[in-house]
Amino acid sequence: MNITPTAPKPRQVVSLLLLRRNTVVQTRELIDELWRESPPPSAMTTLQTYIYKLRKILLEHGNGDCLSTRPGGYMLTVPDTMVDLSRFEKEAHEGRLLLESGDSEKAARTLRSALALWRGPALLDVAHGDLLSSYVTRLEELRFRTLELRIEADLRLGHHRETISELKSLVLTHPLHEKLHASLMIALSRSGRRHEALEMYQKLRRTMIEDLGLEPGHDLRELHQSLLSDDFVHPPAEKPLHKHAPQQRRAVEPLTVPPHGTGLSKRTPRGQRPFPTQLPPDLADFTGHTAVLEKITAGLAPGDSGTQPPVTRTVAISGMPGVGKSSLAIRLAHRLRPRFEDGYLYVDLQGAAGTQATIGHVLQQLLQTLGVTPDGLPATLEEQGRMFRSLCSRTRLLMILDGASSTADVRPLLLDAPNCATIITSRRRLHGLIGVWSVEMSPLGRSESVELLRSIVGASRLDRAPRAVERLVNASGGFPPALRSIGDHLAAAPGLRIDEVAEQLLDSSGPPDMLHVGGSDLKSRFDSCYASLNRVDQSAFRLLSMLSPDGFRIGTAAGLLGVDVQDAEHTLERLVDHHLITVSHGDDGQAHYTLPQPLLNYARERLAHTLENSQATAI
Repeated sequence: MNITPTAPKPRQVVSLLLLRRNTVVQTRELIDELWRESPPPSAMTTLQTYIYKLRKILLEHGNGDCLSTRPGGYMLTVPDTMVDLSRFEKEAHEGRLLLESGDSEKAARTLRSALALWRGPALLDVAHGDLLSSYVTRLEELRFRTLELRIEADLRLGHHRETISELKSLVLTHPLHEKLHASLMIALSRSGRRHEALEMYQKLRRTMIEDLGLEPGHDLRELHQSLLSDDFVHPPAEKPLHKHAPQQRRAVEPLTVPPHGTGLSKRTPRGQRPFPTQLPPDLADFTGHTAVLEKITAGLAPGDSGTQPPVTRTVAISGMPGVGKSSLAIRLAHRLRPRFEDGYLYVDLQGAAGTQATIGHVLQQLLQTLGVTPDGLPATLEEQGRMFRSLCSRTRLLMILDGASSTADVRPLLLDAPNCATIITSRRRLHGLIGVWSVEMSPLGRSESVELLRSIVGASRLDRAPRAVERLVNASGGFPPALRSIGDHLAAAPGLRIDEVAEQLLDSSGPPDMLHVGGSDLKSRFDSCYASLNRVDQSAFRLLSMLSPDGFRIGTAAGLLGVDVQDAEHTLERLVDHHLITVSHGDDGQAHYTLPQPLLNYARERLAHTLENSQATAI
């Protein structure tokens, strides 16, 4: 019996809860999925109504307990065995392993069973917001890869004639897909139609040169040569897959394309091609965020278990200024290095002087890093982006885009290559990037903050003054720059007790303030983020520091700001997007806003400075 709601938005809610089954889906994620960047004032109430109706439907069929309300969101508890998607992923993974082990017959049967579970495009009858679009992209990519493996298994079994019509249909819809063309050439040649296979290669070559300015890759050229020389025995596309075989490494072929007006450098021997290694050094005392590290590592570089990324192989890490986003991205990149043997790119979008780099300049630098000569750079931004994506299409590259201020900073740089990964960092949420997995980074927790201090000062000294350490950790707000500054002060005064140093650092007459402690650069980071706000939001941020440090609700903020609730909600959401305030939702679904201690102190300092200037002007 089909009990799925018929209305579009409840279907979106059900789809997202199912795809994220057995995990909490945040309320904010559901609202972003349903209304993107323009949620109505009634968004929370409307979402609660959808959840209520879904729970009612489930109760009527004896499954009301499977949809539960959790802090900050909702969770749909469904065993994987009851979901076709789980079965598909399992069989697709098993089929790949069977093909790698050489059991082509069983692999073909298993892969065919997996593909038979599909009834059409993913989520065909569901409207797609940004999150669901990301899942659709990932699922369709996995489906297509499974189809490629099933075709490879059939070719190994000698079913050449049976696959020709299917492959001809696929190359029509994927005119630049080299693996499909190679499979069709193999099938045609083994069916006694070598002339058609050669014609197919020439057609693909003309298309690639005209559209991309690129020659076909090494494997396809080698296959073509074997057909020309009548030496067609075991083409590269059908070589057995071995998990650790050296030939499986894919060289950076696009970095050295033969001259056809592309401006690329001349071909160098295999194994001596350009290999960009631009990663900054890892932070020696990087501490905490273990769960986030493991989650993103598993998502960007699926292991042999066959686990797939939650959305795509592009992740955007956002969080408060000074929370450690860049350090996390660099730590991730160093952990992932073995998975991306063709190189690693790093782009500082903010620049050393704090000015935002232009995308045109960034693309030109990236293209030259990948072997394009200055004379060969395309004239327009669109052409440069197309060339960049083409060069990366057959590589295993890892790229960090550090310090994005908006979606416009990164959109032309996003890769759709299946073997590449991109890590983006930003002080604000980046809306509108379809297919990008968003991760919000929080300050360090208490135990992680203490661990960072111990790495600087030493455990034995800290353990003798737990109360003073607690005060210092609370004052830091979990911001690594503040903690490192505290640690430097403690390490520089080994003869003083921890509580004595704490009294020097913290003014007991007022709230703890880490903005002006030693070498902490929190203030400069807050300054940069504050400067990116418009005047209305700057004013609101200052005034909100007058409210309770324990937090406030929308109605209280509206009264303070002198605006209606709808305008106050929009202002608060913009500040949340910039990570200058935090928001949580209780069991009643009501939003509760808070300024973390260092940001609260900063906002109060800004407010005092503004009032002093106003009084001076009045005099």
